[in-house]
Amino acid sequence: MSAAIILVIVAFLVRESLPALRSVGIERFATDPSWHPAAVATEGTFNLLPMLVGTLLAAVGAVLLATPLGIGSALFCRFYAPPLLARPYRMMIELLAGIPSVVYGFWGLVVLVPLIAAIAQPGSSLLAGILILTVMILPTLALVADASIGSVPRDYLRAAAALGLSRWGTIAGVVLPTARSGLLTGIILATMRALGETMAVLMVCGNVVQIPGTLFDPVRTLTANIALEMAYALGDHRSALFVSGLLLMGLVTLLVAAAELVSQPRQFVRQA
Repeated sequence: MSAAIILVIVAFLVRESLPALRSVGIERFATDPSWHPAAVATEGTFNLLPMLVGTLLAAVGAVLLATPLGIGSALFCRFYAPPLLARPYRMMIELLAGIPSVVYGFWGLVVLVPLIAAIAQPGSSLLAGILILTVMILPTLALVADASIGSVPRDYLRAAAALGLSRWGTIAGVVLPTARSGLLTGIILATMRALGETMAVLMVCGNVVQIPGTLFDPVRTLTANIALEMAYALGDHRSALFVSGLLLMGLVTLLVAAAELVSQPRQFVRQA
């Protein structure tokens, strides 16, 4: 049933994208001078590349920041925090995972953007998007990491203790290698959420269609562009927004395939 729903969604995206792919052409989505679409392809420009770059930079930056924090948080809960602290700490992370994205976006707009503006104008920027996405994906990454680390067999930990390994030696030599597949899956899931986030990045990134030169430059992501323009888009403009959605679907599909690969158990073949 799930596969059928996904196929229907993909077929819908392809059908709605075809008019723009025919009239605009794939090449113009990367080579046009700017993004100023029109209902008729010959009257507008349709460069999606700056928004694709903005999307990838925001997502990758957030994942690079959230990964050590999320895994460190899980290790703290499992190996360093006293039991009286570990349980409420984990509950707080679960609570953060359930906060709506618009709340994160509002917090970023009111608190984060003015702080960045005090350093470099205008404040609404790629850096603001990276930081707000980091806060948003951190609970997901921490919870998946906690579950992966918690699934390490107790026998492995007892064997490490019997060998006289220190706590950090056990973590680095036993826990992280054993939980590696689950940790990588968590990172990929967090990346997918960062790529698909709309409201929060729309509120803090500035929504200027450009390839940023610095972290303080405003950007627009593909998801924010769809949310901003779909309500009034017509003709080839509307179809081009569906091309954006198709592009996002392709990125998510690649990440799902990567998650499937890293979650497969490794098989070792002994050669004679």
